[in-house]
Amino acid sequence: MTATLNHRKALLILNGLQHVGPIMLRRLLDAYDHDPVAVLAGDRKKLLSVKGVGEKAARVLMHWSDHFNLSEEIKRMKASSIRFIAQTDEAFPPMLQEMYDPPIGLYWKGEYNIDRPCVAIVGTRRATLYGHSVARKFASELSQLGFCIVSGMARGIDTAAHEGALEAGGQTVAVLGCGLDIVYPPENLDLYKQIAATGAVASEFPLGRRADRQTFPMRNRVVAGMCEAVIVVESASAGGSMITARFAGEQGRQIMAVPGRIDQSSSGGCHQLIRDGATMVTSVDDILEELRYARPTQSEAGLPMESEAFQVELNDLERQVLDCFKGGELCLPDRISQQLNRPSAEVSAALMGLELKRLVAKRADGCFEAH
Repeated sequence: MTATLNHRKALLILNGLQHVGPIMLRRLLDAYDHDPVAVLAGDRKKLLSVKGVGEKAARVLMHWSDHFNLSEEIKRMKASSIRFIAQTDEAFPPMLQEMYDPPIGLYWKGEYNIDRPCVAIVGTRRATLYGHSVARKFASELSQLGFCIVSGMARGIDTAAHEGALEAGGQTVAVLGCGLDIVYPPENLDLYKQIAATGAVASEFPLGRRADRQTFPMRNRVVAGMCEAVIVVESASAGGSMITARFAGEQGRQIMAVPGRIDQSSSGGCHQLIRDGATMVTSVDDILEELRYARPTQSEAGLPMESEAFQVELNDLERQVLDCFKGGELCLPDRISQQLNRPSAEVSAALMGLELKRLVAKRADGCFEAH
């Protein structure tokens, strides 16, 4: 059966064999002069001579058809308009070529191919409204300035980053920690469809592979590898975004972090990164300066910047109530009433008005937070 394989199909098989990781694959391809067909036709003795290849991996490679159904995979890919971009293809994200252990290929859904600098915006799944707002704002402005926004389509900061890029009419790529036929988290199905329609959804995992503790770090390394910089908006000290930042450092990418409140655990990781040498960013201009990109003029940008958006009209009380949230304060209605010396009913009405204008939102603990 190996005799009927071509280079691309052989790479698809190697990528789909779950017992062979990216580093082992790179060593195998090096040992066989980068010929994936030869790897699959290799004899046991030579396979075992490759560092890291044991008896189990050798058996899987020699009897790959028992572990990977090539014809079924191709059939499912065609049905879902998914292509496989090999590392040697022109469409393969260029910065991934610089990695120590790049994927040998990516499953790719969407017509978009990387044609501009990429920046990753990542963070916690349990994001605050402040985190959502910053991620969306940064993604919107950066995409308008010609960057592709890359993230992992997880809940929280990742979702806000993708949404910000889409709302600005920019490009965004979601890298998943599962097969492209699985939408995770499931509530992001509409977001998945929007990204695939205008940008791309990518994964190095074969169809049917579900997310687990192993796949998420592998996904994070691809997110970091695709980009010139990784911006962490909110993260706990042991959050997954810290893994992405570590990969970025190992790959020589810029690491940036947004500062937050010192009394919120969701800011602990960002503050740790800043303490360890990451660049603190509080605006898109900080990001451009660090990447040594000049902000284009309005005519060059070709898209309206966020500052041109309409201004929401507020009455005097609404403005006073909104001022109580300066500095990222989380406020209870009773506290606002006492601070302004205004009746609770009036403050509640003002808060409702601000909610309708999407300037504040009520949290599960009863506090209000400004967007």
